Amino acid sequence: MKKSLLIAALMAAAALTACGKKDEPPAVVAPAPVVVTPPAAPAPAPAPAPAPAPNAQSALDAANAATEAAKKNAETPPAKP
Repeated sequence: MKKSLLIAALMAAAALTACGKKDEPPAVVAPAPVVVTPPAAPAPAPAPAPAPAPNAQSALDAANAATEAAKKNAETPPAKP
């Protein structure tokens, strides 16, 4: 009887410790960190075209006049000697 009393006491002690034991809380899985990339910088604006020099228009006129003269010379047949 002493053995059965000892076994019963051990089982009661094990049951009481098992009932009083708190389960470990489930491990909290942290969400992956959110990586926020800044938006790409806008492309730089193209440089403004430089202002034409004051003599540029007269140079353009001279070039156009030379082109017209060359066209006229190409159209007229050469003079016979």
